[in-house]
Amino acid sequence: MASVYKRPADKGKKNKPWLIEYVDHEGKRAYAKGFTDKGLTEQLAAKLENEVMLRKRGMIDPAQERLLAVKQSPIADALAAFERSLDETTPKHRKLTMTRVRRLIEASGARTIGELEAERVEDALKAIRRAEDLGNRTYNHYLQAVDEFGKWLTSSKRLPTNPVAGIDRLNAETDVRHQRRALTPDEVSRLVRAARESGREVQGYPGELRARVYLTSFFTGLRRLELASLTPRSFRLDDAQPTLVVEAACSKHRRKDTLPMHPELVAMVRALIAELEPDEPLFPRLARKKTYTMVQKDLERAGIPYETHEGLADFHAAGRHSHITGLMASGASIMEAKELARHADIRQTAKYTHIGMKDRAKALGNLVAPNTSESVELSGMCRDSGGVSGQELSAGDSEGGRSDDPENEKTPSGEGVSSFPVTDFQEESVDVSSGGGGNCTRVPRSIDDGLYVCSCSLNCRPQDPEQQGTSRLIPS
Repeated sequence: MASVYKRPADKGKKNKPWLIEYVDHEGKRAYAKGFTDKGLTEQLAAKLENEVMLRKRGMIDPAQERLLAVKQSPIADALAAFERSLDETTPKHRKLTMTRVRRLIEASGARTIGELEAERVEDALKAIRRAEDLGNRTYNHYLQAVDEFGKWLTSSKRLPTNPVAGIDRLNAETDVRHQRRALTPDEVSRLVRAARESGREVQGYPGELRARVYLTSFFTGLRRLELASLTPRSFRLDDAQPTLVVEAACSKHRRKDTLPMHPELVAMVRALIAELEPDEPLFPRLARKKTYTMVQKDLERAGIPYETHEGLADFHAAGRHSHITGLMASGASIMEAKELARHADIRQTAKYTHIGMKDRAKALGNLVAPNTSESVELSGMCRDSGGVSGQELSAGDSEGGRSDDPENEKTPSGEGVSSFPVTDFQEESVDVSSGGGGNCTRVPRSIDDGLYVCSCSLNCRPQDPEQQGTSRLIPS
């Protein structure tokens, strides 16, 4: 039996609400806030008792009731809890994710969790895209952020399914807004030289320190924030294979990485850390520097364009992109480059590998040419639509059989193919009287093991009436 009461301190005060005490369907004592009117509070208490009875009899599903309560709860509370769940991620990821999720939810007009629907979110994102001309990749980043929130609602048992699942991503390859290009080793050398000889500071970094940043980035492929985390303790220079360590807290994929070091980098770092304390950063406050400005200024001094038709050469491109492309150009396998780049997917490594026209031409030049004296030449097979000049359909020879003429062992271009003897298949009778299109009918030419090495044209030009009908393929 539910009881209605007021706190001792509230007795006699008409503006204070009545309280309800009752036992729920699990046998636990529960409390509920009533109204300032006692009669209405008693009605509410009776309603609560009735619901307890229905739950005990299985006529009300507690899980469905809880789900309804969650859907009616403010979405702002869920966003606050979601942000707390991102504490283990990087500050940058947490800030970008929350900014994008809050913006989409506000634009969709959702006030409760139950109002968060895929259709409303997609319409809101498309409106933002039209208004701000968002690129496909940025569009996908917004979807990725709100999808992460939807998955969290599921994993935290707030909702049974992701409410924003099923929104299609856009093809980022068809709308590249920030294409990067890799620098060649010669361009990297010129960039480093220009920085050292500049005699000026850029973003508070003197020329020699900028040169060291460029070289470290090129030799390691580390990202800007990873470079900023390096201290003398990050290096193992006296090991048989010198290495550097990127701590998990600073690595993009949140795992501790140990990378081998290039010999030239070992010598440079050894001289650099001799002047530093064990925990002093090699590149102070690099995470807050506009590194693209550094590279742009030094590229200009070196006479290298910052932007070409191939893309931009910003700090990430001059370092990480050039590092991975250089690995592939030096003969490393794609799997080796993937491990050194610390990519989870080999397809991501392929995106960092820039193959220019010179690289393609060089690779093509290394292609081993076939021995033309032993191969079948096809250059004269299709010089005109009337057939080949050497092997045509002839109606003058009605006897069949193979010719012993040495010319039988030649291709249409006249070169010898004695290693591929002509077989009886070439003299098979073919009925071409029915014609068929404007092109000549082709019959495969075979060798003894049944493989086709070229094709012979049938002369489809008009013949004398008595010569039309069944004819045989005659070698020229």
